Amino acid sequence: MSGDEPPKPPKPELSLSRRMLIGAVIWSLIAVVGGIVAMTLSYRAQTIRLLEQELDSVLVTLPRALEILPDGRVVDLEDKLPTDVRYDLPLSGRYWAMIAVNEDNSFGDDIRSQSLWDGPLPVPDDLAASALANPGMTVYDNAVGPADERLRVAVRAITVPNREQPILLMAAADREATDEGANQLRLLLLISMTFLAAGTLIALWVGLRLALLPFDRVQLHIAQVREGKRARLDGDYPVEVLPLTEELNKLLDNNRAIVERAQTHVGNLAHALKTPLAVLRNEATGSSALDDVVRRQTETMRANVEHYLKRAQAAARSEALGVRTEVKPVLDGIVRLLNRLFEESGVSVSSTVEPGLFVRVEQQDLEEMLGNIMENACKWTKSRVEVSAEAGDNAQMLIHVDDDGEGLTDEERAAVVKRGVRLDETAPGTGLGLSIVADIAEMNGGRLTLSDSPLGGLRATIAVRRS
Repeated sequence: MSGDEPPKPPKPELSLSRRMLIGAVIWSLIAVVGGIVAMTLSYRAQTIRLLEQELDSVLVTLPRALEILPDGRVVDLEDKLPTDVRYDLPLSGRYWAMIAVNEDNSFGDDIRSQSLWDGPLPVPDDLAASALANPGMTVYDNAVGPADERLRVAVRAITVPNREQPILLMAAADREATDEGANQLRLLLLISMTFLAAGTLIALWVGLRLALLPFDRVQLHIAQVREGKRARLDGDYPVEVLPLTEELNKLLDNNRAIVERAQTHVGNLAHALKTPLAVLRNEATGSSALDDVVRRQTETMRANVEHYLKRAQAAARSEALGVRTEVKPVLDGIVRLLNRLFEESGVSVSSTVEPGLFVRVEQQDLEEMLGNIMENACKWTKSRVEVSAEAGDNAQMLIHVDDDGEGLTDEERAAVVKRGVRLDETAPGTGLGLSIVADIAEMNGGRLTLSDSPLGGLRATIAVRRS
């Protein structure tokens, strides 16, 4: 990047409302996902626990239906078996079994529910080993049933008289209903919590917009102060915003006080300098060379004082906030005055500026600029001076002053805006008019340009900020 290239403006940071919304979205996602997972797991664990309690009650019932013969054989007592009809339906998803264990811990003969039919026992080896290692304790695990369904299996090893090896008691139940309930709960939670999170985010967004409305109003009021439509930040603001508006009002008051003090000092300086200069000029009334030098130098000093005092006044006014002036009333007053002054010269001054056009310039500065340019045009025009206005670029207004005089060359246009330069030394004046106009325009964020007029003479254009 070259040294002449202006630095890029800093990239604006993320707005407060957007930061809060992003944080709320992230937290909502965590809450929704975490809540669904936690509640689904809790529900699944609770339903499985209830299922295990049911299986455990079956294991408590089975030993009552068990009889050990003197030779060690195991037989069942049908009238004491579980009475649930599902144990009588083949592959119903509800099973029980009483299994004799051999000396090598393999399964021997068994007594089983009719629902098991002739399928394999749904007892995983590790589950059987765990039960045999902890006699009297019920152990649980998942297994695949004879119909390829998912089962929850409960196994307990018990010892009986007349038999050295333990007997395994098994009860199993299809957990499809349990899993389906958990899945339905998860879907219900997903839908309900998604709607809840969406509603919360919408309510948060609406709340943020309502909470930040006072700041939008403060921004609007500041813009109106800057444009001259409002003098202070007046209004009913929330207590959180009130300290900010009070400090801004203090800043506005301080700015106005500084401008007023600057204007007072400029006026005092003008009076302090003009009186000694007038005395010197009045004393040099003789015809000697010294008198002539004193007169010319005091006139130059007076012109310089006038020029820099006007610049200082314009600079002080340009720093004031809330400046706003309508163009048409100012122009109408100048047009009436110039038409009276140049009536005998046959010069006609007219304006086509519509009402309702405002510029961000002090009225005194606008009068100073337009008065100098229009008076200069009246001096050099043949018969007509016309003033018009149009919108320019970058929120500027262009005020054109056209005449039908002889016009100026490019070199002459560059020269006349310099301080003290007069193209015709016979004409009255100090040569400061256009330079003052250029200075005042620049101090108010505008510019003065000279170009060819559609009337055939010179066009002087003042570009100032619109309001």
